[in-house]
Amino acid sequence: MNIITYKGRKLAYEYRQGKGPTVVFFPGFMSDMEGSKALALEAFCQSRGQAYVRFDYSGHGKSSGAFTDGTIGAWKEDALAIIDQVTTGDLILVGSSMGGWIGLLCALARKDRVKGFVGLAAAPDFTKELCWDTYSDEIKTTLRRDGVYYEACDYGDKPYAMTMTLLREGNAHLIMGSQIDLDCPVRLIQGMKDTDVPPHTAQRISDLLASEDVVITYVKNGDHRLSSDGDLKRLCQVVKEISGPRL
Repeated sequence: MNIITYKGRKLAYEYRQGKGPTVVFFPGFMSDMEGSKALALEAFCQSRGQAYVRFDYSGHGKSSGAFTDGTIGAWKEDALAIIDQVTTGDLILVGSSMGGWIGLLCALARKDRVKGFVGLAAAPDFTKELCWDTYSDEIKTTLRRDGVYYEACDYGDKPYAMTMTLLREGNAHLIMGSQIDLDCPVRLIQGMKDTDVPPHTAQRISDLLASEDVVITYVKNGDHRLSSDGDLKRLCQVVKEISGPRL
C-alpha cells in the first residue's frame, strides 16, 4: 500500500487492522519495514488483535526518492503523514535507533494521541553527537568538499552515505539539550554491547523526559540491532505492557 505526502513523496506501508492503540514502527537509518523487529512486532500485534503499521521513509525500502536526498525533517514529515493518513485514535510509537529520534519527534508533534513510546537503542541527535562531533578533520574536509562521506557499515555490504545536508539539517531537530516535553509512559531497551549508540544514552533520554513513568531495560549481551529471538520476545512483551494487557 502507498500514500502520497503533501510534498509528493510516495511512501510504502503495511497496515493491519485491529483494536487500539495502534502500534506504529519506525525503522532505523538505512533500514526498512521488512526488518526482523518490524515483522516480529506485526505478527505479535496480529496475534492479539491489535492494529499495527510499518512503513518505509522516503529513500528507504519501497518508498520513492533517493536516500541521499533524505533529512531528519523529511523523514519526520513522512512518519507524520503515515500517522495522519493511515491511523486513527490512540497510538503506541516504537522506534529503533534513528527511528527512536523520529518517533520522539512525532510523539511531541501528536502528544494528544500518543499513549506510549518504546525506544530500541534510540539515537536522538545522532547526526551531531555520533557523527559530526566524532568525525576526524579529514572526514569533515571530505564532507565540505564532496557533500557526502561513505562510512563503513557493519550490517551489510553497502556503506552508509552520510551527506552534509543530512548532518546540517539534523541540527534543526536536536532534542537532547533540554527537557523532552513528553509525559506518556516510555520504555527504553538498550544493549550493553551496542557499539553504535553508547549505552548511557538511554539514561540521558530518561533524565530529559518530562514523564515520570520511564523504565529502562539494559540487555547484558545485547548489540545495536537487538534482533535475537530473546530481544524480539522482549520487545513484544514491552509493547503488550505499555499498550495494556487487554484490548
